[in-house]
Amino acid sequence: MVEIGVIGVGALGQHHARLYADLPGVRLMGVCDLRPDVGQAVAQRYGVAYFANWQDLAAQVTAVSVAVPTCDHCALTVALLTQGKHVLVEKPIAVTLAEADQMIAAAEQAGVVLQVGHLERFNPALQSARSLVRTPRFFEIDRLSVFTPRSLDIDVVADVMIHDLDLLRWFVASPVATIHAVGVPALTQKIDIASARIEFADGCVANVTASRVSLEKVRKLRCFHAEGYVSVDCLAQQVTALEVRHASGEQAQPVIAPRSVVVRSDEPLRAELEHFVTCVREKRRPLVDGPAGRAALELALQVTAEIAAHARRAGLAL
Repeated sequence: MVEIGVIGVGALGQHHARLYADLPGVRLMGVCDLRPDVGQAVAQRYGVAYFANWQDLAAQVTAVSVAVPTCDHCALTVALLTQGKHVLVEKPIAVTLAEADQMIAAAEQAGVVLQVGHLERFNPALQSARSLVRTPRFFEIDRLSVFTPRSLDIDVVADVMIHDLDLLRWFVASPVATIHAVGVPALTQKIDIASARIEFADGCVANVTASRVSLEKVRKLRCFHAEGYVSVDCLAQQVTALEVRHASGEQAQPVIAPRSVVVRSDEPLRAELEHFVTCVREKRRPLVDGPAGRAALELALQVTAEIAAHARRAGLAL
């Protein structure tokens, strides 16, 4: 049995607790939250202990999910890693690259697992799509969310768009060449809507839009690649794929034909937590390790910097 605790049981952390309580080979030892009423309610729901102090919970477990505000990721995660605890920290990995580097170094020194919670990599539709894409050329990605009063310590790039920035680093092996980005506040003091055009050194281009103040929830990715086209509805976990078939003969024209794609539906967060437990048990490097989380953060910070630069050029206040 892998003994696990959850620190921070707000909007997302409570789902970590829910899934751990049901995963085979896992014993959820307890939850910790600075809000006693919230923490005790979640603990009671899953029949585990509530801890007001994270150190007391850490003493009872070998692995921890960290789902606290981003500003607290580094200090808490480094402290846990230093104690030899395996950690799954929610995205973004940290506020700064220097913090991310501290976390990565602490994990390496302690010889423990550090996984970052980019759960879209565990979406079965996206996993199927990635297996089809050969030499991506153009992406169109939309991630729109209805406003909720959570994660307001970070902007929409770090909160929402970073999912797709991580997917781009997963799909595209080439380094980033140029970024053009715009963004504006709407309901908060931080950027709530953002759009970025990212060009890679190999010529691939991605248009990425993110909003946390929309009227509907949208999670869609479309990719044109060397051998066809793939469209993914991340919420419905559906994939539409077309492939280019080359006919024989000098005068023959290529044909675009549909390609059947079977997606076995699954809850991405469940798959992510199962992967974390497997990595802890088998001492494996996770799919989204510290360096992968750092790469997504680096791209997010570059997009945010370009948004600020555009605002300065336009004489806008952010």
